[in-house]
Amino acid sequence: MTEKSCDGDGSGGGDGDPAEEEKNNNNADGGAPTEEEKEKEKNGDPELLICLLQPAPADSDPDYIGIRRLLLSRKPQSPFHRRRDWRCNGKGYVAFRNYIRRPRNWERMQTPSLQTTPGNSGRWILPTSPLSLLYDVESWSPGRDVQSGSQPSPRRSFGYSISDSDGPGPRRAEPAYSFVGMHCIFDQCKASVTVLKFGHMSSDLLAYGASDGTLTVCTVSDPPSILKHLHGHSKDVTDFDFSSNNQYIASSSMDKTVRVWEISKGLCIRVIYGVSPQLCIRFHPVNNNFLSAGNADKEVTVFNFSTGRVIHKIFFDSEVTSMDYAHTGQLIFCGDAMGCIYSISMNSHTGMLSRSHRYRSSTRRKSAVITVQYRSFSLLARGPVLLTCTQDGSLSFFSVALEIQGYLTLRCSLKLNPRIYSIRASFCPLLSLEKGEYIVSGSEDSNVYFYDLTRPKHTCVNKLQGHRFPVIGVAWNHGENLLASSDFYGTVIVWKRSKTG
Repeated sequence: MTEKSCDGDGSGGGDGDPAEEEKNNNNADGGAPTEEEKEKEKNGDPELLICLLQPAPADSDPDYIGIRRLLLSRKPQSPFHRRRDWRCNGKGYVAFRNYIRRPRNWERMQTPSLQTTPGNSGRWILPTSPLSLLYDVESWSPGRDVQSGSQPSPRRSFGYSISDSDGPGPRRAEPAYSFVGMHCIFDQCKASVTVLKFGHMSSDLLAYGASDGTLTVCTVSDPPSILKHLHGHSKDVTDFDFSSNNQYIASSSMDKTVRVWEISKGLCIRVIYGVSPQLCIRFHPVNNNFLSAGNADKEVTVFNFSTGRVIHKIFFDSEVTSMDYAHTGQLIFCGDAMGCIYSISMNSHTGMLSRSHRYRSSTRRKSAVITVQYRSFSLLARGPVLLTCTQDGSLSFFSVALEIQGYLTLRCSLKLNPRIYSIRASFCPLLSLEKGEYIVSGSEDSNVYFYDLTRPKHTCVNKLQGHRFPVIGVAWNHGENLLASSDFYGTVIVWKRSKTG
């Protein structure tokens, strides 16, 4: 104690108060204390006072409550939000990160900039160089190496495997896929819109389900308006489907129920209770009295629409996460949580099911199938095809042999970025018999992307910009002139496609 007192008795060169020493150093550097610092020294830390002066519950420790409130008040912002808000020279975090990782000869690889047409935010954004995708990638993942995307060798027997990690090459914009802008926006929903669809054979009837358990039915005809709000589910709406006459909607939910709604009255006319979350649902395309639902209990159940009674069940190896019917109604294609695709034969008269084929992914890491969509004709296969999209960002394109009970043959695949959210994909309308096969998908960088599966490289054709948050769902209307997209924060944008000659 005596030694410490003697050292501190000098002219300011000992072990004095660190705060006083720092203050002296600041003054020595010539930086006078600001008014804000003087006020803070006088009144103390206002955040500390606010946290400590709040009343605490009677049965709690005051010291613990005060310290906890102080720590929470100074909790740093999440990395996701910091990256989303970060800007440098007008570019976001991911764009700047990929810019500094550019190859050494990137200047030689650039091409002259292409002019874009001024207009709404829904216009096509043309790439300015072959590396444009480096500055507009789809994921916040810091581990993605855009430059090192490996290119698998072509498989001549059933197509090829392609990747979008190379970025788009020089190309002309597809005139048939240009958009004049946003037709309308629905932003009344306060929760994530998990699924959206247009009505059967309808160009203006649109519905979307949200993670708060609500279903919203609206019309996109002039003027766009909301027709009905359907309340009944207590948890996320996982899927829904329109009946063939668009009078009813059947919805599935994480609350373990299937509900049938009469749209004109906005009422739930039937509730079917299950023992596990219901993950996907479809009306039979020919016999609307059959309703099929896949659930987390590894089964597909066929219900009688009129009575709600179970007609038949069939079991699988994992949770059934997505499904779609063939146009004849005699086949159901199901995807499960392990990435397998099943072909199921169905008797359209009795509703009995039987497993026909199973396709297993060759990848080691298994990922849930988010989208299964059937199309009766394709340019690539010259016949019926099936599109699947998994949680890890794998798009797969299969040809379907109806004469062999829905046997699937992989024609090509496209590896996108792994996703945190369950992002859906969809076929695009056929342009002509001479042009490619296009896929549209949402992404976590808030853009809507279009891919051409007929290209072995540079498959990303273009994108639509307008959302501020990850785009979850996409859907075309029957007239193929409107595209709807939904995002994580409840905004639904309907894009209007430009007329083509």
